Amino acid sequence: MSPVPRMPRSVPTIMSTSISPPPTQSPAEPHVLDNAVWAALTGPHAHFAERVGRAARYPLDVCPFTALADPADPAAWDDLAELVGPDTVTAVTGARAVPDGWEIVERGRGVQLVDTGLRAEPAPEAVRLGLDDIPEILDLVALTKPGPFLPRTVELGAYLGIRHRGRLIAMAGERVHPPGWTEISAVCTHPAHRGQGLATRLVRAVAAGIRERGEIPFLHALAGNTTAISLYESIGFTLRRRTNFLLVRTPGRLPAPTP
Repeated sequence: MSPVPRMPRSVPTIMSTSISPPPTQSPAEPHVLDNAVWAALTGPHAHFAERVGRAARYPLDVCPFTALADPADPAAWDDLAELVGPDTVTAVTGARAVPDGWEIVERGRGVQLVDTGLRAEPAPEAVRLGLDDIPEILDLVALTKPGPFLPRTVELGAYLGIRHRGRLIAMAGERVHPPGWTEISAVCTHPAHRGQGLATRLVRAVAAGIRERGEIPFLHALAGNTTAISLYESIGFTLRRRTNFLLVRTPGRLPAPTP
């Protein structure tokens, strides 16, 4: 992974838009986006959650993310080991280190951006994508590599696509859904059709659906993907924070139960 680039500006922890303010939250409390996957799996996406105590994950064919109630709590890591099983590789969001016995397989750095001025509007040419479109979606994802997309990821929210002569050439949709916020993800365009603004139109269209629910769009990008970050900033997203994600391997044996 590329190192996190130094961004030219910083923003307050809690952002707002001209459309709607973020949910009320005490300044002393962690922001819901600081642990977005946990907030989603214990909130709007609870019906997807596979959970043991202070650890939760999406089904393996929906989304690869696992989350901890508090990454600094060793007991939460014990719960995660029980949830995913021994000697298993899993993606953990929000953690910077692992307890003894765990292995960091890969370390990634990213950025989190929030909508502070996006012009959200429908895209008349966009169509709603569903399970019948999965083969085409997976082909486009394999070609463009926007991030993980699994056979049931489309169930997480609204995914929109643009077709050319019947062929899917661009898409974007909703992924992680903490209270009051929805992540825009899987933004991609076929290489032969780039430079036409298709990704921007789809981001605006997905954001329009999120705004209609009274929620605020946000998204993530790899820290090294400065082209995407610059595009998102140019259309109305603002850097909120830098993020860490780990690909970790659980211990070979589960920890003994706490008496």
